[in-house]
Amino acid sequence: FNNIISPLLTSLPYMYIKPLLTVFSFFLRRLGVELGKSVVYQEANRETRVDVKESVRGQDIFIIQTIPRDVNTAIMELLVMAYALKTSCAKNIIGVIPYFPYSKQCKMRKRGSIVCKLLASMLAKAGLTHIITMDLHQKEIQGFFSFPVDNLRASPFLIQYIQEEIPDYRNAIIVAKTPSAAKRAQSYAERLRLGLAVMHGEAHHSESDMADGRHSPPLSRTTTGHTGLELPLMMAKEKPPITVVGDVGGRIAIIVDDMIDDVEDFVAAAEILKERGAYKIYIMATHGLLSADAPRLIEESAIDEVVVTNTVPHEVQKLQCPKIKTVDVSMILAEAIRRIHNGESMAYLFRNIAVDD
Repeated sequence: FNNIISPLLTSLPYMYIKPLLTVFSFFLRRLGVELGKSVVYQEANRETRVDVKESVRGQDIFIIQTIPRDVNTAIMELLVMAYALKTSCAKNIIGVIPYFPYSKQCKMRKRGSIVCKLLASMLAKAGLTHIITMDLHQKEIQGFFSFPVDNLRASPFLIQYIQEEIPDYRNAIIVAKTPSAAKRAQSYAERLRLGLAVMHGEAHHSESDMADGRHSPPLSRTTTGHTGLELPLMMAKEKPPITVVGDVGGRIAIIVDDMIDDVEDFVAAAEILKERGAYKIYIMATHGLLSADAPRLIEESAIDEVVVTNTVPHEVQKLQCPKIKTVDVSMILAEAIRRIHNGESMAYLFRNIAVDD
């Protein structure tokens, strides 16, 4: 096990390169190996170029790729790197992608596309033979791939943080921000032996139903003897005002989710919980994308602390908002790398992990 090849992302500003190298150093220090010799850069016309500086023939290669803000560039670097290793006769090419990009686009919405499936096909075509990731947005995404996917869980680390860093956590209640997050919240509540609350009626704007295809035939066409299909009248969905099912008065509210990107919904949820009597509000999420003005909005909100793992670089956001805290999950990722290389069972890494986690 001599090689961990990783894109250096030399095209990114230094402030983004530094946290990426910090993530890599966690792996290298825990595994006791050196970083493989490779260079990834962009030509003058912004084409991605990869140079592998040592022989990889017949070896297991692990590409460690965290996803910075420039998602599409990171994906292209990963694809080009994997194809370079494939054509250099590497035995196995394993992608270590803690946050899998485009995972929210895993369902068909009107005339959109399932981009997550497209990305899975591209990775297989480029030469990847295995993927290690963490907390996929939907566990069913594993079915998009034609090779093994190890979907690790961050919940043991976040639960440990709750137990060790939140004073009087026994007076806490686990909150699901949406009904769809109730299963994850229930898993946390059962393992921590805490109560559960569910928020309903979040202020999402439903998709417009104006262009629903009812007038899709061209107007120039004329049909005779057919007046069209008469469908039953469908009642439009109306979301009620935000309500909380469960008593949060005088409690510590802990909202759990798989990722936190745009924080407007979390800020609105925190305001409602404050109105209902919660005296402290924590947010626990695996992937801290924290896009746009997220640090400023968190700092100005009723949220007391946002706890995320280091699957995504967010050092810049931490400098802007002291409320953001980081939990290190490099231990389980490094152990997954070691076990895969040695052909050991991965079941140990999933012990005591609930199905709904």
